[in-house]
Amino acid sequence: MILDCAGKPLDLSNPQVMGILNVTPDSFSDGGQFIAPDAALIQAKQMVADGAAIIDVGGESTRPGADVISIEEEISRVVPVIEAIQAEIDIPISIDTSKPEVMRAAIDAGAGLINDVQALQVDGALQAAVELDVPVCLMHAQGTAQTMQDNPQYNAVVSEVTKFLLERVAVCEQAGISRDKLIIDPGFGFGKRAKHNLLLMKHLDALVQQGLPVLIGVSRKSMIGKLLNVSIEERLAASLALSALSVWQGAKIIRSHDVRETVHAIMMINHVAQVTNID
Repeated sequence: MILDCAGKPLDLSNPQVMGILNVTPDSFSDGGQFIAPDAALIQAKQMVADGAAIIDVGGESTRPGADVISIEEEISRVVPVIEAIQAEIDIPISIDTSKPEVMRAAIDAGAGLINDVQALQVDGALQAAVELDVPVCLMHAQGTAQTMQDNPQYNAVVSEVTKFLLERVAVCEQAGISRDKLIIDPGFGFGKRAKHNLLLMKHLDALVQQGLPVLIGVSRKSMIGKLLNVSIEERLAASLALSALSVWQGAKIIRSHDVRETVHAIMMINHVAQVTNID
């Protein structure tokens, strides 16, 4: 399967790595490092050299408790960075946003995929996605960034997350977005306790079996810190373990801060999956 990201192909016949590029002062892992377009471009080039197939640019932190910023502020952060990357790098760029105005500005600047943690539920987002005609990743989240970790509750997290995502897919299709432009993401850490995250990982194949590309974002997340009692800087090994489990179950896109290491993990999984008997 090849996604057309505004004229740039994203080949999902094999799993790919989406490099995380946060141009924010307050993201939990790399906040403040890549706000300037020149610093962001250097980081994007390094991620491409390390094997990233797409760069995900975000201008508003979605970590638990993060502050909401204005549309104008978010646009002022992401557009110069997208323009700089677009001018020098020939792989797709995704925009990590829920605001329709930011979606439009980012696509105009050169992005080719919308990565929305609110699954196009913000007023105007669905219509913007229809008109922009680029692939969209729909993510599940319970609550907002300000409230999602207060007291998340589920009766059956795997079936509830799957049901929500399929409902959003149906809404998109009814609005005119073709199914072959849609990606789904269970939203690890977004309104979920440790047990919910673990159950979603253990039964990720249930989501993969729905026939849509599945994106996974577990890189350096607090679920790892809480379960292993390790700092953000010590979460690489666990991030790779969860990424490997995801790919083995059929995930197609792994969103990662640590591109080179994640690419190597995926390559080894592919070697195992593709090996045949030698007589």
